[in-house]
Amino acid sequence: MNPRIFFLFLFLLTGGLFISCGSSLDKNSQESLPADIVNNPNTASGQGDKSTLPVITFVETEHDFGKLLQGENVSYTFKFTNTGKSDLLIAEVSTSCGCTVPSFPKAPVKPGEEGSIKVTFASKGQKGFQSKNVLVVSNTQPNTVVLRIKAQVVSAGGN
Repeated sequence: MNPRIFFLFLFLLTGGLFISCGSSLDKNSQESLPADIVNNPNTASGQGDKSTLPVITFVETEHDFGKLLQGENVSYTFKFTNTGKSDLLIAEVSTSCGCTVPSFPKAPVKPGEEGSIKVTFASKGQKGFQSKNVLVVSNTQPNTVVLRIKAQVVSAGGN
């Protein structure tokens, strides 16, 4: 291969990498959180100060829909309170199945304020006993809480 063509190709490849990396960094920096909202008190000794952290306290962490007719869509709202001393920020709510869709507050929840996470379960294609997990990730310690929904899905024939 001609050395001039090789170096030209290498130069264009390197330039393309710098351009693509720069644009993704700009995108990520716009989505970053203010440093005062995220506080990680974990230390190697385990003796970090947790007294000023937010605390997410749910009224209940499990809901049983009972018997559902296959194809029904049902929703339940898990209510919580920030019983801590700083703003609670829910970073992510994920589910164990595509049949379960959560919605949650994106804005910080102030100390003493209430919030809710709505979970919708679509029973189409499901049959029998169903148990689905909803993982809530926030700026608390520990930083995850597992919510559960259950249902007994029966077909139109009753089984």
